[in-house]
Amino acid sequence: MNNEILWIVFAVINFILLLVMYRLFGRLGLFVWVGMATVVANIQVTKTIELFGLTATMGNIMFGTIFLASDILNENYGKKAARKVVGLGFASLITMTLIMQGVLLFDPAESDFAQGSLSTIFGFIPRITLGSLLAFGISQYLDVWLYALIKRLLPDDKYLWVRNNGSTMFSQLIDTLVFCTIAFAGVYEWSVWIEIFISTYVLKFIVSIISTPFLYGAKRMSRKIED
Repeated sequence: MNNEILWIVFAVINFILLLVMYRLFGRLGLFVWVGMATVVANIQVTKTIELFGLTATMGNIMFGTIFLASDILNENYGKKAARKVVGLGFASLITMTLIMQGVLLFDPAESDFAQGSLSTIFGFIPRITLGSLLAFGISQYLDVWLYALIKRLLPDDKYLWVRNNGSTMFSQLIDTLVFCTIAFAGVYEWSVWIEIFISTYVLKFIVSIISTPFLYGAKRMSRKIED
């Protein structure tokens, strides 16, 4: 199976698992998912793959599930719940970063085989870590605000796809801009920076489109869920 097909299948599986968590545990399942996803996405992003003729990082799909989770909460429980889950994700990311930096300070035993791998994954370059933290915080709170705004303007359920894609695609644009600027500005030539920015955003755009039917599913599912 080539990377492109695997990537699409992987995206669908991720969104299905998110809905399973929501169906089994209600809004609590979404809170747990976001806390987990912020950690997993920042581990995945250390791996690069070839996708649609571009070099891309993993993590875009998992980040996309975070936006979907906050949109589900915004749609079914209101802006306050969505803001709360964003705060949880941001705190999870900071906590994971601080704890794992502490872990790397310990001298490994002679028999240890994990230190090198852990250093590769969690030994983040400071500006990349800062870029990830700021991009996540800014884009997520922007997504919550935009979703609530669009919902006030277009409250009918037939515009659910507009609320999801409109808020997510714009906030993902800001997320990509903030992260790429902090992490890569001055590191690569301007032409390379543009290519990284465009390829990252295009993948996030595709993930947003894939997530749309799952938001509709969560909307129908909410009527059967008791929190």
